[in-house]
Amino acid sequence: MTAKTTVVKHVTIYSVYLLLVWTAYRFLRLQLPDQVEELIIKPIIWLLPIFWFTTKEKFPLSSLGITFKNLFPAIYLSLGLGAIFVIEAVLTNFFKYGRFNFGANIGNMPILSSLGLSFATAFSEETAFRGYIFGRLWFTLKDEWSANVASSIIWTIVHIPIAFLVWKLNLVSGILYLLLTAAFGIGSAFIFGRTKNIFGSILLHVLWEWPIILFR
Repeated sequence: MTAKTTVVKHVTIYSVYLLLVWTAYRFLRLQLPDQVEELIIKPIIWLLPIFWFTTKEKFPLSSLGITFKNLFPAIYLSLGLGAIFVIEAVLTNFFKYGRFNFGANIGNMPILSSLGLSFATAFSEETAFRGYIFGRLWFTLKDEWSANVASSIIWTIVHIPIAFLVWKLNLVSGILYLLLTAAFGIGSAFIFGRTKNIFGSILLHVLWEWPIILFR
């Protein structure tokens, strides 16, 4: 079995596994604290299989973007694109409510704890989708944009359960959220494609997530 065949097999298995297991987890709607879900459950479900596949493929961790190379270009790109997502979120808020409604929705956690939790979430999700799925698809397809679109579609599908089962959004709000999610996925993969550094995607994830938290 060639390296490309092995990678395609692993990406397919992992994508189906994540869609099924994470959807089932959301469907069960276990009322676990966010800290438990994001710091324990998600790394176990999302990251352990990736590190196992990476070992089997004999790829280094740097193939997932876990590296200090191109760190500052990754930060600059994520800050620039992140500003666009903030503006996008503000405009979405205005059109949704007919006015600016900036009521924060961060629960009872201190803001620094919430921010730290956002980085933990971003690390798991970006390592999975940009570092592994997008990176491996690019390796096999040899076409960045095909890999970008394919990984972003999977990324969007994975977010359907939280939109409708957890947040209980109506159809219009749910579709709007998923469109924004898809746009983010494409932007995050674009930054990863320029830098091969996962931190840029992680920072962009936080910059994308917080306007949604604060303005939804």
